[in-house]
Amino acid sequence: MDKDTRSIAAFVETVWSHYHTHGRHELPWRRPELDGSYDPYNILVSELMLQQTQVARVVVKYQMFLRRFPTIQVLAGSELGDVLRVWQGLGYNRRAKYLWHAARIVVDRGSFPNSAAELMQLPGVGVNTAGAILAYAYNQADVFVETNIRTVYIHHFTRDGEIVSDDFIRDCLGQTLDHEHPREFYWALMDYGAYLKTQVRNLGQSKHYTKQSAFHGSKRQIRGQVLRELSMKPLSAGQLTARIADERLFRVIEDLETEGLIRKAGDRYRL
Repeated sequence: MDKDTRSIAAFVETVWSHYHTHGRHELPWRRPELDGSYDPYNILVSELMLQQTQVARVVVKYQMFLRRFPTIQVLAGSELGDVLRVWQGLGYNRRAKYLWHAARIVVDRGSFPNSAAELMQLPGVGVNTAGAILAYAYNQADVFVETNIRTVYIHHFTRDGEIVSDDFIRDCLGQTLDHEHPREFYWALMDYGAYLKTQVRNLGQSKHYTKQSAFHGSKRQIRGQVLRELSMKPLSAGQLTARIADERLFRVIEDLETEGLIRKAGDRYRL
């Protein structure tokens, strides 16, 4: 991307205009603390929940999660099984373990990381999640990419059918990002991108976008069923088989045990 000042200004005005009129200002993770700051713990929770999960599903779970684990210290001191029970319904349960593990790391170190390098040492936090935390928690103008952002820049700065990399998207961001108000500008990009996704289908132009696989009939569905059953009470392999009739069940149980999401005590599995 190499645009003139006028075209960049027009683009930025479009993004801000949509946000001021249609922005999702009510989202709970966009509410500041009483002193106007943003708790990085709350941002970490929201960002891990929003990975591969729609906003509407996250809102209720986010509020429920923070009622049960209101601070990072409470989360770090909780049992993983309790965290998994509250997480039920969001899917991709590794994220719950990552969040719990990250909380314990932060509490042990005594402060929340405030640099990309330190944030990426936390489980489940890659370069884009780190950038989002820096923007939303600390109002830092870090460059990061996700699907809504891709949608916006592909729509405005590419030709139909042109295939682009995330390096192209990052270059666009670098030239258009509002460095005085990065937190709100990213909110505006997210909201504008969410709107554009209802109007255009351009993510196929991204080299890095991967469509989420179908849930029904997948191993992810079986994993969720196992964890849901065990969230109610410990069960033996035979009892799980009676409830979940799928030939992949034992492989799923092995995977969940290896990942530390379930454990065996005697002849029964439990969270």
